[in-house]
Amino acid sequence: MKKSPKSTLSRRALLRWTAGAAAASVLGAAAGARAQGPPPDGPAAPPDFTPGHLRYAGGRWQEYPTALSSLLDEVRKRTSIEGAQDGQTVDLASDQIFEHPFLYLSGRYEFEMPPPPAIERLRRHLTYGGFMLIDDGLGSNEDGFGRVARALIERLFPRHPLEPLSREHPVFRSYYLIRSVGGRQAVSQDIEGIQMGIFTPVVYCRNDLGGAWAVRPDGGWVEECWPGGEPQRRSAFQLGVNIALYSMTGNYKQDLIHHPFIQRRLNQS
Repeated sequence: MKKSPKSTLSRRALLRWTAGAAAASVLGAAAGARAQGPPPDGPAAPPDFTPGHLRYAGGRWQEYPTALSSLLDEVRKRTSIEGAQDGQTVDLASDQIFEHPFLYLSGRYEFEMPPPPAIERLRRHLTYGGFMLIDDGLGSNEDGFGRVARALIERLFPRHPLEPLSREHPVFRSYYLIRSVGGRQAVSQDIEGIQMGIFTPVVYCRNDLGGAWAVRPDGGWVEECWPGGEPQRRSAFQLGVNIALYSMTGNYKQDLIHHPFIQRRLNQS
C-alpha cells in the first residue's frame, strides 16, 4: 500500500521538528517538547522511500555497499512505493537521522557505543515515529555486532526488551506471507522487535539480510545463501519488502478490510 505524499510529508515534518526538540533536550531544555506540534509550514521533502544507512565508529558499518540499492530495486518492482535508487549514509551520532523515517543498522563486528546525546537523539527518533531495522551479519548474541547492538537497544529502551515477533505481526504479512526467515545464513527463524503500543519501531534479524540482497557490478550475487540456496535468498527479499512496507504503513494489514484477503491466501498456501 502506498502512502499519500501528504501523509509522507507530515511524517517527515514531524521527524524534522523532533530533531530540534532532541537537540534542545540534549542541551538541557525543559522536558515539554513532546506536547508541542510540528511547525505548520515546515520545509517540503520528496515523497519517496530513502533508507538511512547508519554509519558508526569502529567495526564495519557497510559490509555490503549494494545491499540497500538491491532491496530498493525489489521494492519498486513489487510495490507502488516510490523508492530511491539507493540508501543514504547517515552518521548515527548526527541529526541527519531525523531526515529518514527508515534507518538501517548493519554489521558483523563490534563497534563503539554511541555517546549519550546520540542515544537520546535516536530514542526520540524512534519514539516519534521513526523505524530501525537491525541486520546482524554474524548472528551471535554474545560476540561481535550483536553484542553491541543489543546493548544499544537496552540503553535506548530499558523497559522494552527485544522479543520474538508473532507470526501474526505485519512484518510477516504486510505484502508477502512469510513462512521462512531468509538471509545469507539461517541462524534463526525468529524476528525480534521492540513493541511500543501498536507499533514496532525496532526490528532485529540475525540472518544477514544484506548479505542475501547484495549484488556484484556484473549483476551476480555477492554471497551464496547457506544452507537453503536461492529460496532462502528469495525469502530474504520478501521479508525486506514487508519490512519496508511496514515501516511506512504500520499495522494497516491488521485492519478488518484486509483480514479476509489474508485468510484466503493462508488457506490456499
